Amino acid sequence: MHRYALKIEYNGAPYHGWQRQVDLPSVQGMIEQAIGKVAGSAHEIAAAGRTDAGVHAWAQVAHVDMERDWDTFRLSEAINYHLKPNPIAIIGCAKVTEAFHARFSAIERRYIFRMVSRRAPIVHEAGLVWQVKPPLSLEAMQEGAKHLLGYHDFTTFRSSICQGLTPFKTLDRLDVSEHPYPGGAEFRFDVRARSFLHNQVRSFVGTLERVGAGHLEPSDVKRRLEACARSACGPVSAPHGLYLAGVGYENDPFE
Repeated sequence: MHRYALKIEYNGAPYHGWQRQVDLPSVQGMIEQAIGKVAGSAHEIAAAGRTDAGVHAWAQVAHVDMERDWDTFRLSEAINYHLKPNPIAIIGCAKVTEAFHARFSAIERRYIFRMVSRRAPIVHEAGLVWQVKPPLSLEAMQEGAKHLLGYHDFTTFRSSICQGLTPFKTLDRLDVSEHPYPGGAEFRFDVRARSFLHNQVRSFVGTLERVGAGHLEPSDVKRRLEACARSACGPVSAPHGLYLAGVGYENDPFE
């Protein structure tokens, strides 16, 4: 068997998340169908992480074992051909050893959340950003985000249906930046950690938006974190602003 790492870009709007599901369209299911057409038999893929319904990816990573020794360019081209017209694309393909595992070899996951503050409806990027209408304070959100960095019990910012074995995680980065956007402003949340809890990033963003809008003080983020209670979390942001932006490995197979 020959193992290949795949770097995958997708628009998550048409799918019920990454994970394969019976009778429901999923990103994993569509890619496995395409690989099955290329190989002539069913193949399963393993990904670095699952994304929820409506969440997008710029650089999801998965691996697949193939009987045939493929040229990586030809393999990616063949899979992309059979993925049409789905909004999914293989943007990188590399041959790896059996020691490489898309999920268990990963040492970092990076997410970007895009939030746009403006009154007018979003036209060209509808479904690709989360729109809020109140003007937001970048400085307040940056100050609130500092309380989330490091090793904590993140029960407050964890979905009630999260299947993680522990709520304790280390958050390595949560940078908030402001960018020009026609008729308003875009705020981007750059979030990095080895692994995440279910809905953790969207829970962060929803609470920080309340801080930016002036409904919470930056210090309230610390108090809510220390409450270790899901009821202390602010509203969870919409999924369509979230992107899996990258997965880190000690030896990046795509370099």
